[in-house]
Amino acid sequence: MKFTFKYILISVIAFSIFSCSKESESTLPIPDKSIKTLTIFHINDQHGQLNNFAKIKDIVAKEKMETNVLLVCSGDIFSGNPVVDNHPQKGFPIIDLMNKTGFDIAVIGNHEFDYGEAILKDRFNQSQFDWICANVDMNNSEIPEPAEYKTISIDNLKVTFLGLVETNGKDNDIIPSTHPWRVQNLTFEKYQNVISNYAQLKETENSDLYVALTHLGESTDFNIANNFPYFDLIIGGHSHTKVNTTINNIPIYQAGSNLNYLGKIELELEDKKIKKSTYTLIDLTNYQDYDSTLKDLINMYNVSANLNEVIGFSEAYHNRSSVGSFYTDALRNEMNVDITFQNTGGVRSDLDEGDILKSEIYSIDPFNNGSVTYTMTVAEIKNFLKGSKASVYYSGVLIEQENNTIIIKNKNNQVLDDSLTLTIGLNDYIPAVYDNYFTKTPTFLSNTTAETLINYLENTTAPINYTQVNSYFKYQ
Repeated sequence: MKFTFKYILISVIAFSIFSCSKESESTLPIPDKSIKTLTIFHINDQHGQLNNFAKIKDIVAKEKMETNVLLVCSGDIFSGNPVVDNHPQKGFPIIDLMNKTGFDIAVIGNHEFDYGEAILKDRFNQSQFDWICANVDMNNSEIPEPAEYKTISIDNLKVTFLGLVETNGKDNDIIPSTHPWRVQNLTFEKYQNVISNYAQLKETENSDLYVALTHLGESTDFNIANNFPYFDLIIGGHSHTKVNTTINNIPIYQAGSNLNYLGKIELELEDKKIKKSTYTLIDLTNYQDYDSTLKDLINMYNVSANLNEVIGFSEAYHNRSSVGSFYTDALRNEMNVDITFQNTGGVRSDLDEGDILKSEIYSIDPFNNGSVTYTMTVAEIKNFLKGSKASVYYSGVLIEQENNTIIIKNKNNQVLDDSLTLTIGLNDYIPAVYDNYFTKTPTFLSNTTAETLINYLENTTAPINYTQVNSYFKYQ
């Protein structure tokens, strides 16, 4: 009897266990195989900054263990860090780091052209990621022609990227915001004139996702979403803004500038549509983990640049306006001219109090612009300032506006006659952009404007203090 009772009891327990197990299995959710997941990491406008690439590689590597990942760049890779801009092979370090970080694709930014055609050709050939841009034709230059778009297949996903760059560099031409003399052999189109050619690209490529990878700026991305709504999402650059918004049901993202942030777009896709989208803007300053091998390489590039030589002393912190006043005054003294001008957009950094390092001057003036002088009458100078409405810093005179009239005075407060001829010193970007006003043949000097500033500081013992100087002018 005992044996029979124990046998029955064991059988009942076993039946209950297996019954519960089968019931539990039947209630587990079945994965929806029609839903595809993808994470897109993005940066823009890094301008040569290197130090956070080791952190980005760590973040991306960890995400790749979880899902499909793409890493993309919305342009302006160059110009802004002397370690990159003054490397013996200009731009080489940042492309090297982007290769090793694992970038998949980049759109051309306006500052990609700053080094000139030959160097851009070398950087394209160095890149292990794809470059795209639909509104540029490299013509007979030696720069490899970028694809208008690129479809990337990853696992069971197809993602198509269309590239577009801004063309607001010159009033009387269609070029990006770069030195006009460095894109003379290239042809650009306004994005509005080409974008409609790719309205059906998602269908023709049979893609799961269609992305506009742009270097156009925040407001233009909004315009595309409203007027050219072909895209599932827009990843932008150029305006150095942090953007996380939706316009006309199209998500639009931008991740600030200078490699301070990494954008993370987490997508669930179903039937070639975004079912769910989550966005995170990762503050890389607060992120602590990094890839040690890449960090060692970054340190090597920084140390070998040898840009920490002390060349002067600043008595106070200078904001960019004060830097502009110093900049033009130093150029005028070093170039031995009557007046100097500097475009405000060409002053790219402030100046800290204390020792001035050579690297700081290259950060203030990163574009390797040449130095030129012109002879111009006071009337011609007024015509330039009034007609161009350029924002400039200046030195050597006093410039005022009364109603619609520009008045130029010497430092003794005497009004200069329109017929008076003066010598003008400036970077060669300004006359290249405003060639309607600089029609004479200039005198080309041997140094860049950054080298001219460095020479000035090395040849003077006086400390720098322009905090009370205001030499800004823009015709209103």
